[in-house]
Amino acid sequence: MKHNIRYAAGSDVGRRREQNEDSGYASGRLLVVADGMGGHAAGELASSAAIAVMRELDATLPETGADLGAALEGAVHEAARRLVELADIDPARRGMGTTVTAMLWDGYRFALAHLGDSRGYLLRDGALYQMTKDHTLVQSMVDEGRITEDQAAVHPRRSMVLRVLGSEGRAEPDMALREAEPDDRYLLCSDGLTTVLGPEVLHEVLTTVADPGAAVQRLIDLANEGGSPDNVTVIVADVVAPGAGEVSVYRVGAGS
Repeated sequence: MKHNIRYAAGSDVGRRREQNEDSGYASGRLLVVADGMGGHAAGELASSAAIAVMRELDATLPETGADLGAALEGAVHEAARRLVELADIDPARRGMGTTVTAMLWDGYRFALAHLGDSRGYLLRDGALYQMTKDHTLVQSMVDEGRITEDQAAVHPRRSMVLRVLGSEGRAEPDMALREAEPDDRYLLCSDGLTTVLGPEVLHEVLTTVADPGAAVQRLIDLANEGGSPDNVTVIVADVVAPGAGEVSVYRVGAGS
C-alpha cells in the first residue's frame, strides 16, 4: 500500500554563530539537510546551491516510474558541478562545501544520499537507528579501532569532515534504498543537533512528542539550551496512511 508522509522542518543559528550556513528543504517526497562551510558567506552559498538543485529535482521528477536512487545521486552530482562553477566565478569561494543528507520518497520506499556529518535516523518499533555514517576523521579512527566512540565525542578534531559536496570536485555519496513501514519516523539533522544531544535524548523526544513540528522545535530548543555551538537544522517525517500527509513545503536556514 502506498503511504504519505507528515513532516516539519526548522533551522536556528544556534548560540555561538552569527550566520546560519545550514539549509533545509522538506516536501511531500523530498527531505534534505545541508550544512555549509567555507567562511565569508561561502558556506551559506554552498548549502543554498545544493538545496536549489534538490528543489529542481523535486519539481521535475515524474510522479511514478522514476529510479529514485539514480535520480537522487544525479542531483548530488549536479549540485557538485554547480559548486565548481560558483568557485570558478569567484576564486575566494574555492574550498567551500556542504554536507548533504537527502531522502527521496515515492510512497513505498526512500532513496538515501549522504555526504558529510549531517545525519539520518530511523525510529521503528520504538528503536532508534542511525542510517548514516559520519564522513569525519574521528569516525574513521573509530572504524580503525584507534579510539572509542566516547573518545571521538570529545576529540579536538571531531569536526574535521573528510568527504563533502565541494568546489574541489566530485565526491561520491553513500547511497541506499530503504523500504518504509507504517509509523516509521525519520529524523534528518545537521551536526549542530548531534554534537549537543545524544541518542538517548533524540529517542526520548521522537517517542514522546507526536507532532512533527513540535518535535522539531523541541529538539532545536534542547540544542540551544545545551549551548549549541553550531547552526541547528532538523527535519522530522512520519510515514502515515494515504490521505493523511502534508502538502506544505518547508525551506529553512540560509537563503530561506
